[in-house]
Amino acid sequence: MQYHYKIKYATHNTYENPVNNALWQFLIEPKNNDSQFLETSNFRDSYNTLVSKSVNGYGFKTFRVTPKNQITDIIFEAEFSLIKNQVEVQSQDSNLYSKDIIEINSDPFKIEYHSFLKDTILTTLPSDKKNIFLFDDQKTTFENLKALNKWVFIFLYYTIGVTNNRTELKDLITNNKGVAKDFAHLFCAIARQHNIPTRYVSGFLNQDNTYFGASEIHSWVECFVPNVGWVGFDPTNNMMADFNHIKIAHGKDYNDCASLKGIIFSVGKNTTKYSVDVVCQEFIQDKSASLNHISAYNIINKKAL
Repeated sequence: MQYHYKIKYATHNTYENPVNNALWQFLIEPKNNDSQFLETSNFRDSYNTLVSKSVNGYGFKTFRVTPKNQITDIIFEAEFSLIKNQVEVQSQDSNLYSKDIIEINSDPFKIEYHSFLKDTILTTLPSDKKNIFLFDDQKTTFENLKALNKWVFIFLYYTIGVTNNRTELKDLITNNKGVAKDFAHLFCAIARQHNIPTRYVSGFLNQDNTYFGASEIHSWVECFVPNVGWVGFDPTNNMMADFNHIKIAHGKDYNDCASLKGIIFSVGKNTTKYSVDVVCQEFIQDKSASLNHISAYNIINKKAL
């Protein structure tokens, strides 16, 4: 089954005093991978500034904008279209967690997945909460991660406006409220506590359903399950990442995946408002066209490696 997505992203920045120089970087373009193919990508601002592209430390493309005009407000708009494939998770190949411990505790494993095993400021559990959720040795690693997904969903209440981009887990756990990035940070911390490599993921979410976090750029996680591979979990909605999830990027935490970063030379207050529209259309296709696109991407990607 395949799905066709149309995505619109818009940001409106206003400033109390004129901005004479600025640099903005947007990490919002969906990536190409085995389950999704980016057909078109357009990005512009209200001053028709020349847009350049760069690649961040994890290999994801960014838009960079440096207007030459003095500004007090600026609008950024992006439009994407892509094809998304449904990918089935082969969970039946997962071992008991007690058996996987031998592999995940080995030095080669720790070295290979080091970046996604270590704590960050945003994914560090308080010392008295290290055992807030424990894996069951008699369940598979995959089953334990599904149980963690459900636990985080129940433990936290989706609430807008009570956390910010710097909220640490000690405060999140105390208040039990947050948005998608907070759900993802708590999941990352606990999974890494059990030596499971876990990536924080940013992306878009299908708005045809009543999912939490669909009205903005969403956050979920990907865990490396031995004998299975990288598997996506969405603790905000207690579901697996599937055709509803359109990946932009991954990193250790929110700081690696922030959709907008910038340097502004000005004084005074500023405001940022943004909107996300994601429209999905299911279609029965002549598979040749879209599958050829994805096959071509895979061939190019393998050559690059």
